[in-house]
Amino acid sequence: MHRVYVSAVMDAPIAATWAILRDFNGLPKYNGRLFSTSHIEGGLPADQVGCVRNFRTKDGSGLIREKLLTLSDREYTCCYCILEATLPVEDYVAEMRLRPITETDQSFGEWWADFEVASENEAEVMRVVTDTFRFAFEGAAALAASRA
Repeated sequence: MHRVYVSAVMDAPIAATWAILRDFNGLPKYNGRLFSTSHIEGGLPADQVGCVRNFRTKDGSGLIREKLLTLSDREYTCCYCILEATLPVEDYVAEMRLRPITETDQSFGEWWADFEVASENEAEVMRVVTDTFRFAFEGAAALAASRA
């Protein structure tokens, strides 16, 4: 089993940051560097546990389908798994969690994923997943700060 873990301090209050990151269909809005389009299959709400987001990489070559497993506005967490992807991973489950930094009114974010990957693909997959989480936090922080 492999794990990617990324943490970040975001210069925006937790309510603003969470409003952006809790949107399971919003990935292209806050991570437009890597992803271009997204939709929730079957017309379900983007915050309904069990919904499936279907999105593409910015270059159009990668299709990814992920299922929302948990979403908690009380705990500022969400968990999801990959159902289908061009990324060569198996048993991929990711979780994202925010915490308030009360002294400075900032947000602390953690995002991690556990998965299986063949050794010949390990370095590339680890880089792609790390970049995805890092760019998501950067984009969400910038978006939240611009709305404040």
